[in-house]
Formats: sequence, C-alpha cells, structure tokens
Amino acid sequence: MKAKTKTLFFLFLAACMAMTLPVFGADEKAESLAETPAGKTGGIDYLVLVNKLHPLPDGWEEMLDTVTSTNTLGDEVVAEKNTYNAYLQLKEDLEKNSGIYLELDNGFRSVESQQKIMDDFTATYGADYAAKIVAPPGCSEHHTGLALDLYFRIKADDGTYTDVYLNEDMTKDEYLGLWESVHAKLADYGFILRCLEGREHITGFAYEPWHIRYVGDPDVAKEITAEDITLEEYLGNYRAPAVVIDEGTSEMYSPEELKEAEIQIKCRFASREGCELHSLRYAGDAACNEENIARLNALCDGADAAEIAEFLCDFRTGASTSDALEPNTAYENYEWWLAKTDDNGWDIITENPA
Repeated sequence: MKAKTKTLFFLFLAACMAMTLPVFGADEKAESLAETPAGKTGGIDYLVLVNKLHPLPDGWEEMLDTVTSTNTLGDEVVAEKNTYNAYLQLKEDLEKNSGIYLELDNGFRSVESQQKIMDDFTATYGADYAAKIVAPPGCSEHHTGLALDLYFRIKADDGTYTDVYLNEDMTKDEYLGLWESVHAKLADYGFILRCLEGREHITGFAYEPWHIRYVGDPDVAKEITAEDITLEEYLGNYRAPAVVIDEGTSEMYSPEELKEAEIQIKCRFASREGCELHSLRYAGDAACNEENIARLNALCDGADAAEIAEFLCDFRTGASTSDALEPNTAYENYEWWLAKTDDNGWDIITENPA
C-alpha cells in the first residue's frame, strides 16, 4: 500500500487483508516450511500472514534484521535484510535483461507511521475510502519488513531518468507492459504479487501492481504464482469458489464507477472473519430514487446523499461471526447501499437496513 497521502487511488485499486475460514492443513504446511529457508530463519517466519484479521505477531520488530537505503526521491527505505538482498537481485536482472529500472518507494513501516497514514487518508478522503486502501495500524504487511512498494525510473535516450512513482501514473496503459515484465520475474527471487486483481474480498485491498511480498523460498513463490492464488489461500486460511460478479447495466453510472463500488464492498467484506462471498451484483438504477435517498439519509446520522447505488450479494458465514450475522448461515440478496461522493468515489452508507 502506497504511503503517498497526496495520491487518489482509482478503480484499479483492486490493493483490504483476508478473512479466516477453517484451516485446511495450514498447521502441517507451516510446520514443514518452518524447516526450510521459506520458513523460520533467525526467528523470522517468511510466510507470516499479516492482514486486517491477523495482526503483526508480538515481538516481531525486535527480531528484524534490517537494511536502510535511500531512493532517488531522497527518501529512506527500510527493509528486512534478506528481502532487500533479493530485491537487489531482481533489480539487477530487470536492468540487464529487460531495460527496466526499479526503485523502492516503501518497505518497513512502524505501527506509529501506519497510524499517521490512516489519519491522513481519513482526514483527506473519508473513513470508508481510507479503510479500503490503508491497513489498520498493527495489521499492515509493511510492519513485517517483507513487503516492498516499487516505482519506475524511465531512462531517456540521452541517459537521463524520470521517476514515475505516483499510483495513477504507474497504472497508465504505457506502463502495463513494464509491470508484466516485473511480475514475471518476481518468483525467481522469492517474491509474490500480494494484492491480486479480483481478489479484494480475500486480501482486503484493491489491486496494487507495485506491492510485492518476499516469501523466502523461490519454489514457494513459484507455486503461489503458478496457482494464481493469494497468500491467504496458499496457507489454507481461505478457500472459496470463484465469485460471480454482475455489474449490470446503468444509464446513471459508468462501468468504471460500478467497478469501483464493487471493489469498495469487497474490501469491506474481507474484514468479516469466516465469511465466504459467492456473488455480488448491481441492483439497477431504479434503486436510486427519492424515497430510498430520503430513507438512507434518515437512517444514517449526518448522511446527505444525492446519488446512491444498491448492490446485492450472496454469501455464507463460518462457524463463528464477530457481528450480528448467524454462524453457518447462507445469506441471499444481502443489501449494500453506497453514496456517490463529490470526487466521484463511493462511501458505504449501510448494510442490509431494516
């Protein structure tokens, strides 16, 4: 997750972390891997899962052996030692063989730094938007020192470089091919792409092509990459069928706007421990009427929505729940209501209102 508070993330923030379902062999897998370079080495478990439901283990920061470097923007970046060394190998390979120049934008972040980022994003963009792209303090993968955010240095014919580090710039069409080349090399050096597109309901974050995670063993990284799964799925913390998405058609909202609303819901859904999402669909333009707008504004103190959207989802809860939902229960046509914001984003107003 990028720490640039001045940057507004768009729909590609596809970048939320996953829910916990019954574990399928995770203990056995973790025990086996702990005996390899991919597992615990010098006290560090390179397969540690840190997300919105799994906070940083106690004492982790005290065990870290870190390296500090300065990037081309003049910022200091801290990373776990083996993670940084693997990054240097990846960087050298891409420079020599692909003509792609990388730099580190972010690495290790303290809990205190994460709190400041959350506060800044909340003040600038609102709590819902901040929750979509910023992990709660103590639950950011950047606390581990194993997560890195990258940016490009574009080399001109005259030998000069231009730094491309803002999120909206790095996702322009002209850089898609560069990201594909970077991603193709990650596993060779023990890295995975952490926030996969379409898996927001698992990772809890929108797609982030720049956010990579060191897992230690290249064979493990290759297995995760080849199976096209998240770290949560690899460790057995989440197994689910593919989610059926129906963004429908709308004369009010563009496909991009509906996609952004879908991502917002999926990122919120990921914070529900044990829940398995089956489908999500746009309810149609007819839901945006004066009666519904007035009803929702009355339900939510301080709400002043002028444009709204309704989505419906089907899901099943796990053996236990942390809210009013019933355990081991299938829910159908569960309502999500969102309000359009002044900057063409979305805020979730309420869920399944009475």
